Amino acid sequence: MNQMFKKASSVLTAVVCAASITFSGASLVLADGEIDDQTKTTIETTAEGLTETIIPLTDEQIEAYMESGDEFTENAMTAWNGAKEELGDMKETGSVEIEYSNDEYTATVPVTFEKEDAEFIYVFDKNLTPASLSVDVKYSFATTMKNAALNTVMGLGTVFVILIMLIFLISLFQFIPGSGAQEAKAKKKAAEEAAAPTPATVAAAPVQEADNSELIAVIAAAIAASEGTSTDGFVVRSIRKINRKKR
Repeated sequence: MNQMFKKASSVLTAVVCAASITFSGASLVLADGEIDDQTKTTIETTAEGLTETIIPLTDEQIEAYMESGDEFTENAMTAWNGAKEELGDMKETGSVEIEYSNDEYTATVPVTFEKEDAEFIYVFDKNLTPASLSVDVKYSFATTMKNAALNTVMGLGTVFVILIMLIFLISLFQFIPGSGAQEAKAKKKAAEEAAAPTPATVAAAPVQEADNSELIAVIAAAIAASEGTSTDGFVVRSIRKINRKKR
């Protein structure tokens, strides 16, 4: 295992050293902004060599390189380790595209993989030494739509779960003593009781009044007969019972 690490490390180190030592100070940018052929060839060779060296590395080798102490090596291993699970096996590499800006060269290596395509983007300093690597995964339209659908479903599901939790929490307020829900419930009950129709009271028949009228008529007739007059000559206004002691 150690021999395998040393072999892969030697290949990667050789490519980097060849770019940084052999072509150090040999870069030249033409007046119209184009890169001279020698510099272009150097960057293309280095970028392609690094790409073909990095992709076949195993997980154990990647972990070992992450602890190498070299800034570029650790950066490259981190970038590749975060993308390789989404790509699958390599099929082929495309033509390298090189740009120059702010004393730096950017080399883009398109690579076709089994699952998705990707671009290995290298940054070289003015001495043509590789400084950093980033792996940009180019998701297909189907993958993009699938991810968008999953994100939408997850977002809607999260919203519904939160709404259900809020409804459940609000429903518990009615069991809290002194809460507004209990007071509102009591007021509603009192209003319903106040709005309920009261049974109508049946008026008592004027029995006593009818009895008194008949008694007055009888007494008036008796008085008229004893006096030898008619009932038109007097009016009986009240009747009072006299309690006589029994002898």
